[in-house]
Amino acid sequence: MAVSEEECSSVKSRSSSSASSSAATTHYLAKCVLRGSVVLQVLYGHIRSPTFLDVVFAKETSIELVIIAEDGIVQSVCEQPVFGTIKDIAILPWNEKFNAAQSPQMLGKDLLIVISDSGKLSFLTFCNEMHRFFPVTHVQLSNPGNSRHQLGRMLSVDSSGCFIAASAYEDRLALFSVSMTGGSEIINEKLIYPPENEGDASIAKSVHKNSIRGTIWSMCFITQDSSQLSKEHNPVLAILLNRQGAVLNVLLLLGWNIRESAIHVISQFEEAGPLAHDIVEVPHSHGYAFLFRVGDALLMDLRDARNPSCVYRTSLNFLPNAVDEHAFVEESCRVHDVDDEGLFNVAACALLELRDYDPMCIDGDNGNVTSSCKHACSWSWEPENHPENHKNPRMIFCIDTGELFMIEIFFDSNGLKVNLSECLYKGLSCKALLWVQGGYLAALVEMGDGMVLTLSNGRLHYTSPIQNIAPILDMSVVDSHDEKHDQMFACCGLAAEGSLRVIRSGISVEKLLRTAPIYQGITGTWTVRMKVNDPYHSFLVLSFVEETRVLSVGLSFSDVTELVGFQPDVCTLACGIVSDGLLVQIHQNAVRLCLPTNVAHFDGIPLSSPVCTSWFPDNTSISLGAVGHNMIVVSTSNPCFLLVLGVRLLSAYHYEIYEMQRLRLQNEISCISVPQKPFEQKQPSSFIHMVNNSAFPLGIDGGRTFVIGTHRPSVEILSFIPDKGLRVLASGMISLTNTIGTAISGCIPQDVRLILVDKLYILSGLRNGMLLRFEWPDPSKMSSSEFPRLQPISSLVNIGTALTGIRVPASFSPQFSEASIFEKANDLPINLQLIAIRRIGITPVFLVPLSDSLDADLIALSDRPWLLHTARHGLSYTSISYQPSTHVTPVCSIECPKGILFVAENSLHLVEMVHSKRLNVQKFHLGGTPRKVLYHSESRLLLVMRTQLSNDVCSSDICCVDPLSGLVLSSFNLEPRETAKSMELVRVGNEQVLVVGTSLSSGPAIMPNGEAESTKGRLIVLCLEHVLNSDSGSITFCSKAGSTSQRTSPFREIVGYATEQLSSSSLCSSPDDTSCDGVKLEDTESWQLRLASSTTWPGMVRAICTYLDRYFLASAGNYFYVCGFPSDNPQRMKRFAGGRTRFMIMSLTSYFTRIAVGDCRDGILFYSYHEDSKKLEQLYCDPSQRLVADCILMDVDTAVVSDRKGSIAVLSCSDHLENNASPECNLKLSSAYYMGEIAMSIRKGSYSYKLPADDVLNAIDLSQNTIIASTLLGSIIIFIPISREEHELLEAVQARLVVHPLTSPVLGNDHDDFRSRENPVGVPKILDGDMLTQFLELTSKQQEAILSSPLGSPDTVKSSLKPHLPSPIPVNQVVQLLERVHYALN
Repeated sequence: MAVSEEECSSVKSRSSSSASSSAATTHYLAKCVLRGSVVLQVLYGHIRSPTFLDVVFAKETSIELVIIAEDGIVQSVCEQPVFGTIKDIAILPWNEKFNAAQSPQMLGKDLLIVISDSGKLSFLTFCNEMHRFFPVTHVQLSNPGNSRHQLGRMLSVDSSGCFIAASAYEDRLALFSVSMTGGSEIINEKLIYPPENEGDASIAKSVHKNSIRGTIWSMCFITQDSSQLSKEHNPVLAILLNRQGAVLNVLLLLGWNIRESAIHVISQFEEAGPLAHDIVEVPHSHGYAFLFRVGDALLMDLRDARNPSCVYRTSLNFLPNAVDEHAFVEESCRVHDVDDEGLFNVAACALLELRDYDPMCIDGDNGNVTSSCKHACSWSWEPENHPENHKNPRMIFCIDTGELFMIEIFFDSNGLKVNLSECLYKGLSCKALLWVQGGYLAALVEMGDGMVLTLSNGRLHYTSPIQNIAPILDMSVVDSHDEKHDQMFACCGLAAEGSLRVIRSGISVEKLLRTAPIYQGITGTWTVRMKVNDPYHSFLVLSFVEETRVLSVGLSFSDVTELVGFQPDVCTLACGIVSDGLLVQIHQNAVRLCLPTNVAHFDGIPLSSPVCTSWFPDNTSISLGAVGHNMIVVSTSNPCFLLVLGVRLLSAYHYEIYEMQRLRLQNEISCISVPQKPFEQKQPSSFIHMVNNSAFPLGIDGGRTFVIGTHRPSVEILSFIPDKGLRVLASGMISLTNTIGTAISGCIPQDVRLILVDKLYILSGLRNGMLLRFEWPDPSKMSSSEFPRLQPISSLVNIGTALTGIRVPASFSPQFSEASIFEKANDLPINLQLIAIRRIGITPVFLVPLSDSLDADLIALSDRPWLLHTARHGLSYTSISYQPSTHVTPVCSIECPKGILFVAENSLHLVEMVHSKRLNVQKFHLGGTPRKVLYHSESRLLLVMRTQLSNDVCSSDICCVDPLSGLVLSSFNLEPRETAKSMELVRVGNEQVLVVGTSLSSGPAIMPNGEAESTKGRLIVLCLEHVLNSDSGSITFCSKAGSTSQRTSPFREIVGYATEQLSSSSLCSSPDDTSCDGVKLEDTESWQLRLASSTTWPGMVRAICTYLDRYFLASAGNYFYVCGFPSDNPQRMKRFAGGRTRFMIMSLTSYFTRIAVGDCRDGILFYSYHEDSKKLEQLYCDPSQRLVADCILMDVDTAVVSDRKGSIAVLSCSDHLENNASPECNLKLSSAYYMGEIAMSIRKGSYSYKLPADDVLNAIDLSQNTIIASTLLGSIIIFIPISREEHELLEAVQARLVVHPLTSPVLGNDHDDFRSRENPVGVPKILDGDMLTQFLELTSKQQEAILSSPLGSPDTVKSSLKPHLPSPIPVNQVVQLLERVHYALN
């Protein structure tokens, strides 16, 4: 992760030549580590399966697939970038009349239809195997871009899935019919108005006479009564049109005569009154639609398209009031989107309406209609097949005040009736609503957290949040020296929803309990059930070097070792349940079977002491063991034997362990894994993991199959059959080499697991920190000699040399064991295919399933814990936001059903992965809009600048916030009509003061042409100092929950030792924070802000930054000044010099002697300050016009700037121009990257976690010049510096990925054009980490295929292939390089 900019900047000055040299050779890779959280559209359909419904969150630059679980919590299934900008999206429902020729995997599944800036109509389907969306086809609509006159603004789909309509902002419309002929094309016919060729001039003439020209606000198809349809189905489309100069919108009904290929106006409806803004069809009504207007809603009867009429009218201004159930914001009435004309995307325009923050014309009221009338802003119809749906359509809609209502339409013999409910809920104004099965309603908010509501008893009730951290207006990356992990504090939300968010990478965990550090020497941890099918664990087994303890799982962890019967004075190697009530302990000298008493567990035997029996090996010791259903497997090391043991009943409560099979081995076994439950060949209940009949390879017996790893090294799949012995079903040898042909050491399996998701496969963690996935080969490609037959375990088979970097001996001589128990001694098992290889650390990898089922996700524990997603294609894993641990085991109890027990630093840590959080983000609600956040290291407090406060004292203040609890400890209020605009910590002598810039004027501060308005501002100097309290109270860190999800641990004690209670406020803070243990500030002390001085300035003080450790820079309008404190007195501030730009200054930054000024039109300007003459001198200017959002200096010659068009650019100057004082000297555009999102804050950081050393490649030096950008849509993007050689290698890989069908942009964008948008042609590109990391999701064969595939255009080949690059590019080299990036960023 990244550390604070303050720490990075505190480096000694270097010569400008060396700085320039390093900057000139820096190449960057951009990776989005947190995707935007603004949901623009929400859809519901059969995405993954014909029998289950999924929810799709359509964001601007990504698509997220989620489910709303039975408990009402939104859980993310997957999210993928689209490498483009989504403008509209819709569901194309499955229709058995078409798609007959599509692949069987698409049968019964709905498609997504997307229009985007690619200019294409894209049809997407979800691939369960690859766990992502893929394009089925693209239909070109227009040129790429965002022009208002090109098709690609809005979509509408006929309810039957037969017709599609797409419109531009103005004048243009396209209609498509879906193919019914069973051909390969989805689109059968299309009609575009106005026509694109002269041959359709007659169509244009007839349509033009009907005057369908203007801005299209809304549209929907009107379903006709099937009983009245003619043989030829001509669709009817209703559109809301605003003709140029008209005050009101008109409702037009358009007909498409398919035979004549013509669009004609059937009728129009226009009524004096409020402005109409949306038209919505009533499902299954055959001709009814709601016309939403500002202040009312009309139910239209459109069954006779020639005579539209209004049959019901309701006023939205006089709806029943409700008591507030949630804090909400009363926003102005926005009834249509702002057209960006290629400058800004729609969501960003909406989010830029932060008038207080940036009063430019683009952020002001343009495009808004201010009205006191209420209007409907979102709605959703009741889903089909709802148990309460009695063919009476019901809709829940939200008005702009945040009130939710239900409207129900009754169709009976007496005619149509409409019932409008009272207010069901009042909260925030919703951007989108989705009513799903189960009675849940997903309500998405534009600039705040959404929510899941439950409909019951005629009311909506809050159930769970839907996190949304947008917009991120500022951030501070904190790395205290006593912490091992960094965390980011971000200013998020607007007004009443304003909050401070603590952001961490990986999966969030909630800390429930931490014991004292008294558990030294733990060698293993296990949780055991009393019965195989028990829902909860009964016992926790802790193994030490020379001791074993058994603890009961419940309200308290109490020692029950003697009551269970485990031998306490030995080190346990393995344990488990072999059958109901029969527990097994395996240690070095014996296998012990125990029947616990009913005191230890209520299902135990009714005796005073447990009944135990043991089995002892002959003159040897046990090295490994595993316990499964009705089977115990152990191994010895000298000599090497594998033994299969069974259990049989002798008499009541008396059992015997007996030997069923013994086999001498040539190679020692390194690990054993036996499935805890017998698995059957049936479809699991989870629809995510659909298993077909071919899931089980030939020979697999669910009750007797297990996996071993050997020192050969290899993995072996064995099956034990009574009276026949052991079968070796499959074998995979492990022999890995690096890129120069040297064997990689430490490839012995440390752990191995059998996984069943869609098909059976094997995961193996190695002792060198690597993770492998083996699969059975495709049966269709196997010869008859490759099918499994009986095989001695000592015989090992190579897995082939097809994979790059995998080398096996050319020949080998299998030696058979002395005690072969097989019918044939010369048959071979199946050769397992090595599908994927990943390095996740440098220490041995342990694999711990989260449950006993074979499809359960696993925790892969190496240097750090990772969550391994078993349902993914290849290997997919995400870091768990927790400290490095030595052992881990799941703990399932009534009080904590999803607990996980980590062993770290000699303590037991009980945590729970927070699945309710799609984002690893903690929320501190502040009230008001937080604009700026700084970390004060001396006090360890956050300084937050807030605006739009709702109290009567002031509308803006500066507050001190405890970073652990979110508690506002103190604040400094500004004047009643004063607004804070900027702040910075400035050093004065040995102390730091806070310099705050404000605005004293209301109204816009910038003219439409970019020049500064005549306004007033204030520069305030505040001192942060200790204040002793008069009472005996104290301020305690971690004393405030900070959220409503605080959990009291159900476990009060562990084995008699007092626990340390942790609140949920620290769930995202460092696990190693000393403050988490209850450390508090010294009694009777706190920190407060004191006014030192205040000065009125001739302009809004928008930007402040430090300069040379003894000055600071501050702007006022289009002026900026070099200021300081003579004699180190914070009460005496002096301006030493001033400079002026042509336009409003947006940002100020400095590095050593260099000053970079960013304005709203001329871009970045470099200045230098001469202390002797006290003058500012302009040195360089931006080569392009640029509306600066933020800027940082990487060194004296290199600036990184973000603009309001969604781009990041790296600008640099050359040394030989330093002596030229002409302002005409332009900066050089070194590289650029179009994000598609506006970064309002960029910071410089470094990586504090070093990557593990590799055998060949040197670790990437991520400790300098890293850039962190946060966007208005809630994304966080990190720009990582890489070397020239690494850049050339990955550039060649990216050139292949962008054109390969498995990884190309899903919306059909030209990737190179998209990432270079808004930048000059020929500018070097920053590599796209999102595109490159797709490479890690592929199997080894797919990776090889991509790297060996030819490139697309000759231009791409020329720019990508370097003479020194090997051909083909080694897979291992690319994987290792990308693993480093993935490892560090997670």
